[in-house]
Amino acid sequence: MRSFAPRTGRLLLAAGLVFLMAACNANKSGPTVDLAGYTPDPALKTASAGNLTGRVRHACTVTQARLQNVSEVSLARPCGCYAQRTLSSLDKGELDAYRATGYFNDSAKAKALDALDSCKLPRPV
Repeated sequence: MRSFAPRTGRLLLAAGLVFLMAACNANKSGPTVDLAGYTPDPALKTASAGNLTGRVRHACTVTQARLQNVSEVSLARPCGCYAQRTLSSLDKGELDAYRATGYFNDSAKAKALDALDSCKLPRPV
Protein backbone atom coordinates (compact mmCIF):
# COMPACT_ATOMS: atom_id res chain seq x y z
CA MET A 1 0.00 0.00 0.00
CA ARG A 2 1.41 3.35 -1.01
CA SER A 3 1.58 6.15 1.55
CA PHE A 4 -0.11 9.45 0.69
CA ALA A 5 1.83 11.49 3.25
CA PRO A 6 4.70 12.55 0.97
CA ARG A 7 2.24 13.80 -1.68
CA THR A 8 0.15 15.59 0.93
CA GLY A 9 3.25 17.24 2.35
CA ARG A 10 4.28 18.45 -1.09
CA LEU A 11 0.81 19.82 -1.71
CA LEU A 12 0.79 21.66 1.60
CA LEU A 13 4.24 23.05 0.90
CA ALA A 14 3.12 24.16 -2.55
CA ALA A 15 0.03 25.84 -1.10
CA GLY A 16 2.17 27.65 1.47
CA LEU A 17 4.62 28.79 -1.17
CA VAL A 18 1.80 29.95 -3.44
CA PHE A 19 0.37 31.96 -0.57
CA LEU A 20 3.78 33.42 0.22
CA MET A 21 4.42 34.38 -3.39
CA ALA A 22 0.94 35.86 -3.75
CA ALA A 23 1.37 37.88 -0.57
CA CYS A 24 4.74 39.15 -1.78
CA ASN A 25 3.16 40.40 -4.98
CA ALA A 26 0.00 41.80 -3.40
CA ASN A 27 1.03 45.45 -3.39
CA LYS A 28 3.39 45.50 -6.35
CA SER A 29 2.57 46.67 -9.82
CA GLY A 30 4.30 44.29 -12.14
CA PRO A 31 4.37 40.60 -12.82
CA THR A 32 2.13 38.52 -10.61
CA VAL A 33 2.39 34.90 -9.52
CA ASP A 34 1.90 32.47 -12.37
CA LEU A 35 -0.18 29.52 -11.21
CA ALA A 36 -0.09 27.68 -14.52
CA GLY A 37 0.18 23.98 -13.90
CA TYR A 38 -0.90 24.22 -10.23
CA THR A 39 -3.66 21.79 -9.34
CA PRO A 40 -5.34 22.16 -5.94
CA ASP A 41 -5.79 19.08 -3.79
CA PRO A 42 -9.29 17.72 -4.54
CA ALA A 43 -9.62 16.75 -0.87
CA LEU A 44 -9.97 20.47 -0.02
CA LYS A 45 -13.55 20.44 -1.33
CA THR A 46 -14.72 18.04 1.38
CA ALA A 47 -12.14 18.67 4.11
CA SER A 48 -13.42 19.29 7.63
CA ALA A 49 -12.81 22.61 9.36
CA GLY A 50 -10.17 20.93 11.52
CA ASN A 51 -8.40 19.54 8.47
CA LEU A 52 -8.40 22.96 6.80
CA THR A 53 -6.97 24.52 9.95
CA GLY A 54 -4.24 21.88 10.05
CA ARG A 55 -3.36 22.49 6.40
CA VAL A 56 -3.13 26.25 6.86
CA ARG A 57 -1.13 25.82 10.09
CA HIS A 58 1.31 23.46 8.35
CA ALA A 59 1.75 25.80 5.38
CA CYS A 60 2.39 28.62 7.84
CA THR A 61 5.04 26.70 9.79
CA VAL A 62 6.88 25.69 6.62
CA THR A 63 6.77 29.18 5.14
CA GLN A 64 7.59 31.03 8.37
CA ALA A 65 10.42 28.62 9.26
CA ARG A 66 12.09 29.45 5.97
CA LEU A 67 11.31 33.15 6.27
CA GLN A 68 12.64 33.43 9.84
CA ASN A 69 15.30 30.71 9.57
CA VAL A 70 13.99 28.91 12.66
CA SER A 71 12.68 25.41 13.33
CA GLU A 72 9.10 24.55 12.41
CA VAL A 73 8.49 23.30 15.96
CA SER A 74 9.07 26.78 17.39
CA LEU A 75 6.23 28.12 15.23
CA ALA A 76 3.51 25.71 16.36
CA ARG A 77 1.73 28.19 18.62
CA PRO A 78 1.90 31.35 16.44
CA CYS A 79 0.97 29.40 13.29
CA GLY A 80 -1.91 27.77 15.16
CA CYS A 81 -3.06 31.27 16.08
CA TYR A 82 -2.68 32.37 12.46
CA ALA A 83 -4.63 29.42 11.04
CA GLN A 84 -7.43 29.77 13.57
CA ARG A 85 -7.81 33.54 13.09
CA THR A 86 -7.58 33.39 9.33
CA LEU A 87 -10.10 30.64 8.80
CA SER A 88 -12.55 32.02 11.37
CA SER A 89 -12.48 35.42 9.63
CA LEU A 90 -13.31 34.06 6.16
CA ASP A 91 -16.86 34.39 4.87
CA LYS A 92 -18.54 31.55 2.98
CA GLY A 93 -17.48 32.87 -0.44
CA GLU A 94 -13.84 33.21 0.60
CA LEU A 95 -13.84 29.75 2.15
CA ASP A 96 -15.46 28.25 -0.96
CA ALA A 97 -12.85 29.98 -3.14
CA TYR A 98 -10.06 28.55 -0.96
CA ARG A 99 -11.57 25.07 -1.19
CA ALA A 100 -11.80 25.37 -5.00
CA THR A 101 -8.38 26.89 -5.68
CA GLY A 102 -6.16 25.92 -2.76
CA TYR A 103 -5.11 29.52 -2.11
CA PHE A 104 -6.65 32.67 -0.64
CA ASN A 105 -8.36 35.17 -2.94
CA ASP A 106 -7.63 38.89 -2.55
CA SER A 107 -10.15 39.59 0.22
CA ALA A 108 -9.11 36.46 2.15
CA LYS A 109 -5.45 37.37 1.65
CA ALA A 110 -6.05 40.72 3.37
CA LYS A 111 -7.59 38.87 6.33
CA ALA A 112 -4.67 36.43 6.38
CA LEU A 113 -2.19 39.31 6.52
CA ASP A 114 -4.15 40.83 9.42
CA ALA A 115 -3.96 37.44 11.17
CA LEU A 116 -0.17 37.39 10.67
CA ASP A 117 0.01 40.77 12.41
CA SER A 118 -2.31 39.68 15.24
CA CYS A 119 -0.29 36.54 15.86
CA LYS A 120 3.01 38.46 15.74
CA LEU A 121 4.34 36.68 12.66
CA PRO A 122 6.33 38.62 10.06
CA ARG A 123 4.65 39.37 6.78
CA PRO A 124 6.37 38.08 3.66
CA VAL A 125 8.35 40.87 2.05
